[in-house]
Amino acid sequence: MIILFLIIILTVWYEKLVTEIISISGKGKIDTPVRFALVTDLHSCYYGKDQKRLTDLIDNGKVDGVLLSGDIFDDKFSDTNAKIFMEAISKKYPCFYVTGNHEFWSKRENETKEYLKSMGVTVLEGNASTIEIKGNKIDICGVDDPTYMKNDEWRSQLTKASEKSDPEHYRILLSHRPEKVDVYREYDFDLVVSGHAHGGQWTIPFLHRGIAAPNQGLLPKYVDGRYDLGNGTEMIVSRGLARERMPYPRFFNHPEVVLIDIGK
Repeated sequence: MIILFLIIILTVWYEKLVTEIISISGKGKIDTPVRFALVTDLHSCYYGKDQKRLTDLIDNGKVDGVLLSGDIFDDKFSDTNAKIFMEAISKKYPCFYVTGNHEFWSKRENETKEYLKSMGVTVLEGNASTIEIKGNKIDICGVDDPTYMKNDEWRSQLTKASEKSDPEHYRILLSHRPEKVDVYREYDFDLVVSGHAHGGQWTIPFLHRGIAAPNQGLLPKYVDGRYDLGNGTEMIVSRGLARERMPYPRFFNHPEVVLIDIGK
């Protein structure tokens, strides 16, 4: 009975939504610090009436923009919770979105993109968008998830996104998949932001390593936090927000929104 009670307590505790704050250098391209919220892998899960727990967390973070790195929608869950969330934040912040694999699995990726565009969200699919925040020029680039793409087609999107951005600006790439680090190293983005790994679902305490992640297998390397890719590019991976969508609970792995502080 004691063990069962502890399991229940841990399950409830690790379903609690948290923020993770990661501070990185602007590499001489940022004069006044900016803050982005990285939101991934919502899977249309529920975060209170009107998604208020999630939207309040972003509001309290005093962010300058929201980066949405895929799987905000789901192929099995209703779009209701995802749409409530998107309609709330798109009215307040500049929002930038790329697809995840579940948007493609739903076979409604084009419908989803058109809906988000109607909300004023910038949908990135092999392109770049320049935004000025506090006097800083930042290029937000993005690629579709390569679920049904040939590798050459996905790389073509990545190349186009890079070519449409300005190396003099701070350049952020939105891409759902963190495991493709060897490809990201071929480019010179300042920052790559991803999700997909769900923190490894069950995280090994203190090691930032999970038990298993899609496309990385057992003991995946890229599941949570900041990684230096060795070519001047940094990558930040969010543990994401999937809760009731998963067949088993999260352990040592709170759902999260990452607040990214980019300084001078």
